[in-house]
Amino acid sequence: MAATHLLGIDQGTTGTTALVLDGDARIAGRAYAELPQHYPRPGWVEHDPADIYATSIEVASAALADAGIDSSSLAALGITNQRETTLVWDRATGEPLANAIVWQDRRTAPLCAQLRARGLEPLVRERTGLLLDAYFSGTKLAWLLDNVDGLRRRAEAGEVAFGTVDSWLLYRLTGGRAHATDVTNASRTMMFDLRTLQWDEELLSQLGVPPAVLPEVHPSSAVHATTDRSALGAEIPVAALVGDQQAALFAQGCFAPGQTKTTYGTGSFVLMHAGNQPFVEQGRMVSTVAATIQGAGPEYALEGSIFVTGSAVQWLRDELRIISSAAETEGIARSVPDTGDVWFVPALAGLGAPYWDPHARGMLIGITRGTSRAHIVRAVLESIAFATRDVVDAMQAGTGIVVGELRADGGAVANSFLMQYQADILGVPVDVPAQIESTAIGAGLLAGLTVGAWSNLDEISRVRTTAARYEPMMAADERDARYRRWSEAVSRAREWASDRT
Repeated sequence: MAATHLLGIDQGTTGTTALVLDGDARIAGRAYAELPQHYPRPGWVEHDPADIYATSIEVASAALADAGIDSSSLAALGITNQRETTLVWDRATGEPLANAIVWQDRRTAPLCAQLRARGLEPLVRERTGLLLDAYFSGTKLAWLLDNVDGLRRRAEAGEVAFGTVDSWLLYRLTGGRAHATDVTNASRTMMFDLRTLQWDEELLSQLGVPPAVLPEVHPSSAVHATTDRSALGAEIPVAALVGDQQAALFAQGCFAPGQTKTTYGTGSFVLMHAGNQPFVEQGRMVSTVAATIQGAGPEYALEGSIFVTGSAVQWLRDELRIISSAAETEGIARSVPDTGDVWFVPALAGLGAPYWDPHARGMLIGITRGTSRAHIVRAVLESIAFATRDVVDAMQAGTGIVVGELRADGGAVANSFLMQYQADILGVPVDVPAQIESTAIGAGLLAGLTVGAWSNLDEISRVRTTAARYEPMMAADERDARYRRWSEAVSRAREWASDRT
């Protein structure tokens, strides 16, 4: 049977998705499975590496069945993944040596504080483009080496392999023949030099990480290895490895400086393509490597993480119980002309970019006797749009690059009130694609580019089609007045917290 299809595996934090794409990048089959979570102590979040692999095989097989094909029809597969999650395994046997430490895990915050006290934060920022934070992989790996019995000794002897989720899946899919990652995932470890695209010896030394544990680093779009027949029933080129947010940036066709996407989920990730320079000096955003093509030079992105967006809607449903589903928020928000000067600051887990204020707390301000649940629901939806503008404005200020439109994906794009308000508050169009599962699609598109399903980025750009486009309709003076009012509310939320820390 001719190899006519592509497989994209998106291994995420709470579940794993697989999509089968046909030669026109249409979804021919899909499957999803939840991933069990483990919380052994407060602030700790773990996954069982065996579950990560098992769910990936499960959904890949189910997506092929949904498409009515078998693995011999696959020209290539691509893997995208939750990025900073950290795994270690026996290099010879492939057996995990500990549970995976998930990107959300905060156990290494004290180690980060020690490194900060030693004056290492400027070095981390300049070399890696990242903040010195427990979010990233480097301190997670250092913790494992120091806290798993015998692990450091074995690592120094070359018996241990470290990887992010992409590396783990590649290793298992190839029967242990390949230990590699790509530049996007490497750039999230806090051990990788953004400019040289190499592991940084000085940072490795500061973290106490033996170089022998590290994977090879490849471009995102490349044939990294071929799967073992025992994994999926055929020898399939693994032709893309890419972090999930960079995969979404690629699927959204953001290939030129200033092209920007946001993915609305539990939180939101805004990425701007920054061209061929990393902009580490701008300070308020994380600099990261964008998906790279074999034989081409590096491309970079700025990333702003908004910690609470969709989870604020969940809060309305699960804690306040003033809605029964996220879907009803659109109609409720439209039932009032505005918020009645009620403002919600979604600092339910501190504030991410551009503030990076872990002490800030959520605030609902401006309530009067006339405030209704509709005003509160609308204020929560509007806060998602305002938080996105915070990030986009900071990106433009830090780079001098103008954002001409925002390409949006994720579950919240179904809310047309929010999408229109987002366009109004940004003052630029918001473009929603026909296929919103951008992470898995991005992995499939990159794999297809590697094996010749598409010849260049222009062809990839034409694959993306628009389902809805929201043009800004709010007058500029009203837009700016509302944003000033929002900014006042954020300042009060931060001042309230600072008075108590």
